[in-house]
Amino acid sequence: MFAPIVMLWLISIFCVGLYNIIHWNPKVVSAIYPYYIIKFFRETGRDGWISLGGILLSITGTEAMYADLGHFTAVSIRLAFVFAIYPCLVVQYMGQAAFLSRNLHSIPNSFFESIPDPVFWPIFVVATLSAVVGSQATITATFSVIKQCQALGCFPRVKIVHTSKHIYGQIYIPEINWMLMILTLSITIGFQDTTLIGNAYGLATATLMFITTFLVALVITFVWQKSIWISGMFLLFFGIIEGAYLSAALMKVPQGGWVPLVLSFIFMMIMYIWHYGMRLKYNFDMHNKVPLQWLLGLGPSLGIVRVPGIGLIYTELATGIPAIFSHFVTNLPAFHKVLVFICVKSVPVPYVSSDERFVVGRVCPRPYRMYRCIVRYGYKDIQRDDGDFENQLIQSLAEFIHMEAGEPEFCSSEGSFDGRMMVTRLSSIQSGSTIIATEIEDCSESSSVQSSKSSALLSLRSVYDDENPPVRKQHIRFHLPANRIMDSAIQEELMDLIVAKEAGFAYIMGHSYVKARRSSSCFKKFVIDVGYTFLRKNCRGPSVDLNIPHINLIEVGMIYYV
Repeated sequence: MFAPIVMLWLISIFCVGLYNIIHWNPKVVSAIYPYYIIKFFRETGRDGWISLGGILLSITGTEAMYADLGHFTAVSIRLAFVFAIYPCLVVQYMGQAAFLSRNLHSIPNSFFESIPDPVFWPIFVVATLSAVVGSQATITATFSVIKQCQALGCFPRVKIVHTSKHIYGQIYIPEINWMLMILTLSITIGFQDTTLIGNAYGLATATLMFITTFLVALVITFVWQKSIWISGMFLLFFGIIEGAYLSAALMKVPQGGWVPLVLSFIFMMIMYIWHYGMRLKYNFDMHNKVPLQWLLGLGPSLGIVRVPGIGLIYTELATGIPAIFSHFVTNLPAFHKVLVFICVKSVPVPYVSSDERFVVGRVCPRPYRMYRCIVRYGYKDIQRDDGDFENQLIQSLAEFIHMEAGEPEFCSSEGSFDGRMMVTRLSSIQSGSTIIATEIEDCSESSSVQSSKSSALLSLRSVYDDENPPVRKQHIRFHLPANRIMDSAIQEELMDLIVAKEAGFAYIMGHSYVKARRSSSCFKKFVIDVGYTFLRKNCRGPSVDLNIPHINLIEVGMIYYV
């Protein structure tokens, strides 16, 4: 219903404005001539310049439609602005000016008093509905900005719900929606004056336009590769106009204009602290990778007991072995027979097909049974706890083993294993060329828990099932084709993979604590030990974000001294 309401609203204000022009003062049309604004400043002086902060409010709101580029095309927005929004606004303001030229006493409430009595209440209802619709543009723009900041690592993790299969920009973020509601109510109840709220809004809009002008000037030079003179002329022309409005809006800082400055500072600090902490953590992982020679020196057993099962070790590194893995090896008495380093990446497409989702490689020589898998998800892909991910992972690993055996040059070098990856296609596996998948009866409990004789684990499973109703999972059993002849080493590796799958999966993540070094400055200690720690503890956890089943989750704590 949004589009019909907006169209009805634009038609209503256009008709009211046209009626007022004809009824009260048709000569007001001549006010569009630029001579009168020059005369206005010449006669009013400083007061006229200060009034620009209020005049700016006549266009605030129209710029929010450009934030909806994720919903609509640029052409549609240009057409809507040129042929609908701009003429309707100009005619409406001309109508108000014509009405005020004959009714000076109505200045405090000129819009509603200029509406003819027979159509007052219908237009009042449409105005209320259009205000609700207008706020939606600002809300969705906030969602888009937050999501882009999160993708760049500049904002804490929040829940993002995609509401359209076809349009990338249509998203919903519950936490941000609640924050907007609380801030809106707080400002409205706190100020209780539309003039003060208007001053805050005007300063925010003027600052936004001024900053955007500078950024577009940079885009002209560095992205479009145009002459710096063109960029300078653009910046000078629009910068002078918007600078005049911004300077007038800055005069309203004591009268409500301080609100957007305070909110901007708070959110800027949140973004800075989160990005700073994440960058230090990532750099620590990059500079403290586990040397491959160290793993090779431990031997295939890694110096510990290798038990049946598959351990999925989640890491943000697409290459190399994270430092936290050595923490696992030195602190856990046993580890799974098959280890897979999982790196989840989001790509800017709606869906990633199963044939392109998994990129698999080997970390160590074949006897180590250690692999790396980069899992790519589209922004509309849903990561469910239904066992399908585990089955597809097994099929991808099996296909990688088969493809590797068919390319001797891929595995001819024994010196370097990490870094060479293959895109595995599940369609070639489902034909039964490598392993055969057979669907059996539904198994709602984790196989790793079912096979356990520990009463504590069985008790934990019963409590978990009481709090979380069991989800129907597709349980598939794999086996090798009986009529296929393959190398004994490959057959042994595939059998180890199948046996490990039947033993169960364990999702292993590092529960990292980032702390500043003792030699760090007081400012850095405050930012990392207080600010970043607070944000990390109160944002969406990585295991929840990745939809990892808690009953199979193992978290090992590690302190990062950065």
